[in-house]
Order: sequence, then structure tokens, then C-alpha cells
Amino acid sequence: MFHLADIVSGQAEADFDLGMKINFDATRLLLERARALASRPRLVFTSSVAVFGGTLPTQVLDSTAPTPQSSYGTQKVMGELLVSDYSRKGYIDGRALRMPTISVRPGAPNKAASSFASGMIREPLNGIEAVCPVAPETLMWLASPRTAVDNLIHGHEIDGTAFGASRTLNLPGLSITVGEMAAALQRVAGAEVAQRIRWARDEAVVRIVNFWPGDFVASRALAMGFKRDVSFDDIVHAYIEDELKPARTS
Repeated sequence: MFHLADIVSGQAEADFDLGMKINFDATRLLLERARALASRPRLVFTSSVAVFGGTLPTQVLDSTAPTPQSSYGTQKVMGELLVSDYSRKGYIDGRALRMPTISVRPGAPNKAASSFASGMIREPLNGIEAVCPVAPETLMWLASPRTAVDNLIHGHEIDGTAFGASRTLNLPGLSITVGEMAAALQRVAGAEVAQRIRWARDEAVVRIVNFWPGDFVASRALAMGFKRDVSFDDIVHAYIEDELKPARTS
């Protein structure tokens, strides 16, 4: 079982009741359904770097305590604790994977506070202006869709006992500033494409994103065989190969 459904960060902050209903209540009900199967199903729960916030070390360690500063992050922590407890009781074989921000995500913009991390690359490559609501020096922890899928599958396939007492894991990512992301777009696609990024600060987004950590050690996940992206240039190239070239040749 792969549980990826949720109300994204910006929407969960704006609509507390909806966030609780989908991000917490629905997760608990799904776990109860799994428990009722009486077959200890294997379950992958996608958590988020949004579980961290406040004053953090330069690099988040595997031992760093979650201190969410948003409703979304709080709901994810509660889901993590449920997954660990249901696993401890033997109801499921669970694992809660704290995902980096995914970039470049295909499709349309959504209400996630991190939506710009894909939009500022995706939209210019598709000939559309993109608004970046945070400062260029904002540090992000990213993974490509390719790496995210590989890590979700790997997280499912490894033996649950490898997680030990805690079924929660910080996944590897790429630490990069938003300005460096824009520079990578220019290197890969040219200045004309990169100039389609318009910088316009949005305080609501900044308040959420600035609490998120931008760098992790993630030594535990790396030792367990999880992957990380090497460069953002490669991530931009992968988006072009996976999403743009098929459309142009169809």
C-alpha cells in the first residue's frame, strides 16, 4: 500500500478542518482498514520535510526532533507516529518516508507552498511566465520525480526490520538555492527561457517555506540504499526528456 494522498501545505494551512480530515483522519482510517485485514500489509506513508521548523542546525540530522510550524507539518508528524505504532503492534509493516520537495513536477500548479519549485522551471520551458514568490537565496531540499519514484519503491521493498524502532526516515535530497535553480535552467535551456521567471515575494508562501530545512545529512537513508540526485541541471534535463520530448514527437 502506498499512501500518497493529502491536502498540500498551503491549502492545509488555509483550511484547517480540511487538512485534518484528509491528512490525519483519512490516514488513521486507512490504517484501521489495513489493521482489519489481519494480514500485516506493507504500507508506505509519504511524509515531508515540513515536519521540521523553528531553530534548526545547518544540516538536519537523523536525530533532529520534528518541530513543525504549519498545520500540514503537524498532520504529517501525527501520521508518522501512527505508522510507527501500528507497526509496533504488528497491525502493519509500515514505513514513513520524509520526502524532499519534488522538482520538476509535471502537470498544473497546485496549492502547495512549494509549487513554485516546479513551476519556475516547468512553465518557462513550456513558454509561460512563472512567478517565484521567495528570494533567490532560499535554500531548498529537492528530489526529481525519477528519484522520488525509485526511493518509494525501494522503501517498500526493503525489510521493515531495517528501520528499527522508528519507522520514519529522512530521504536523501539535493540542497540548492532557488537562485541556483534558475541558473541551472538558464544553462540547460538558455537565457530567453530563464527570463520568463518573474520574482514577486508572497509573504504567505515565505512564512511557510522559510521554516523548512534546506539541507540534511540523511546518512541513515543512504546506508539503507536510498538514492539522491547529483545536480539540478540533470533534473531539468530529465524533465525535458520525460515530459517535453514525448509531447513534441507524438
